[in-house]
Amino acid sequence: MIGQVTGGAASRARADQIDAILGETTRRYPEGAVQGLPRAWAECDLVVSHLALGATTRIIAPLLESKSTDPGVVVIDEAGQFVVPLVGGHGGGANDLARAIAAGLGATAVVTTATDAAGLPGLDTLGWACSGDVAGVTRAILDGEPVALARSQPWPIPALPSNVVVAGPGDASPPNCVGIVLVTDRTTAGSTLPTVVLNPPSLVAGLGCNRGTTAASLRELLHRTLADARLAPGSLAAITTVDAKADEPGLVELAAGLGVPLVTYPAGVLAGFDVPNPSDHAQAAVGTPSVAEASVLARGATLVVPKQRTPEATCAIGRLPARGKLTVIGLGPGSRDLTTPRAQQAIRAASIVVGYRPYVAQVKDLLRPGTRIASTPMGKEEERTAAAIQFAREGNNVALVCSGDPAIYAMASPTLEQGTDGIDVDIVPGVTASLAASAILGAPLGHDHATISLSDLHTDWETILRRLRAAAEADLVTVLYNPRSRTRLHHLPDALAIFSEHRPAKTPVAVVEEADRPEQRITLSTIADFDVDVVNMNSLVVVGSSTTRYLTAGAGRTVMVTPRDYHWMNR
Repeated sequence: MIGQVTGGAASRARADQIDAILGETTRRYPEGAVQGLPRAWAECDLVVSHLALGATTRIIAPLLESKSTDPGVVVIDEAGQFVVPLVGGHGGGANDLARAIAAGLGATAVVTTATDAAGLPGLDTLGWACSGDVAGVTRAILDGEPVALARSQPWPIPALPSNVVVAGPGDASPPNCVGIVLVTDRTTAGSTLPTVVLNPPSLVAGLGCNRGTTAASLRELLHRTLADARLAPGSLAAITTVDAKADEPGLVELAAGLGVPLVTYPAGVLAGFDVPNPSDHAQAAVGTPSVAEASVLARGATLVVPKQRTPEATCAIGRLPARGKLTVIGLGPGSRDLTTPRAQQAIRAASIVVGYRPYVAQVKDLLRPGTRIASTPMGKEEERTAAAIQFAREGNNVALVCSGDPAIYAMASPTLEQGTDGIDVDIVPGVTASLAASAILGAPLGHDHATISLSDLHTDWETILRRLRAAAEADLVTVLYNPRSRTRLHHLPDALAIFSEHRPAKTPVAVVEEADRPEQRITLSTIADFDVDVVNMNSLVVVGSSTTRYLTAGAGRTVMVTPRDYHWMNR
């Protein structure tokens, strides 16, 4: 719950703006700071104070107890120009809230947390259970001192600077290191060095039980099973069971209390797994010889602790395979403000960035210290995608960047076609060149349209001609990608000749070169007068339909428009 402490009318109006920015209704404390701040502190997870920074600090100072339990507090100045996370920057979520509010208000987020200022990920902000000397190890990383990174499995983590040394198998503490970052799903003994332990969500607990078994009994069995196997409760990712137990109160309460999903499977599915400890009792009760062990296997985990039992319940533990992540990211047409926030966040989270050299150079300022770059020249798409997939299979968080949208003449389809077994793949959409060009020209894509690439590098020319004829005969506005190069000189004239057979001579044809870049250039013409020499590989050609026309907009600007044919416009 987010609370906002307001005073006068201006702060109440800004609080309304913040609700709209966040897309939720915050709890309001309009009685002023002296009464409102302590109430909000006690009742909310995050607090927005519309009060001076010094006054907010004096009021909350006596309330401070622990960074692990105190709410995050964000302060906004009277003019709405600065948004300052005061306490709970990482653990309390104040930094993220400040950035979100600032982005919506057009303000500046004044984030002073050391890791944020240095462009480093906070060790306690990765979404994993975190324990140990976070402050000490983080300080060592920031000071450039050697810190060991040890992973018992290749779980992907964000980029860390070069002074964080990856430890070899069985070597959790390389010589000369002053701290350790240990990524493991096992419980650990103490170390003589400052240590941060990160528990990845890698464990699955399969549970079966009699009707009416209490959550307390199930919790005791689960924690004993984990403790006996020296497995970390913080790595628990899910509880699994059979469909017949989906509404079992004890299981539902246990999962809710642990903050993990309760995942159920049909008895017929579980019966298909070969398990070490089948049970006639389970077969008779729920239709499968195994619930605990089989449901772990159904989740895709490897059984690491076979079935443990009490008179009331059974428990088995499985480990999910460590999976790297590959995110294929569309950067948009070129300008940073058309690269989506999701794309920018995915790039910042990556430990390796792969892409065509100019595209990687375009986002270098977003990369965290220690991010590895694997750039390739033009024409190396197969090599590029194969490298990205392999890096992900090695347990890295990989960003494969491309221009426009990754699914339109870009890297999404070749990546998925090559096979991505064993890794997680995410496609982040981008503003494609045709949409950018359309916005620059006006609204030429206002009705049905097609996009066709004139490059015969991957598609034979006869197939391209067939598609051009179909688009021309269907009277579709058509965007021509890859229209011309130094060696492909006849393709665009041939395409325009086909459209000329089906369109009036005055049909608008426009060119946008270097869309949304400093070198942007626009050419407006018609199908009869079009000069192909203005076109190069950095251009898009938009061929209008029979209804497309040029209109005069504000300030005398000529725009290209294809009517949508709304009925209400013809009344």
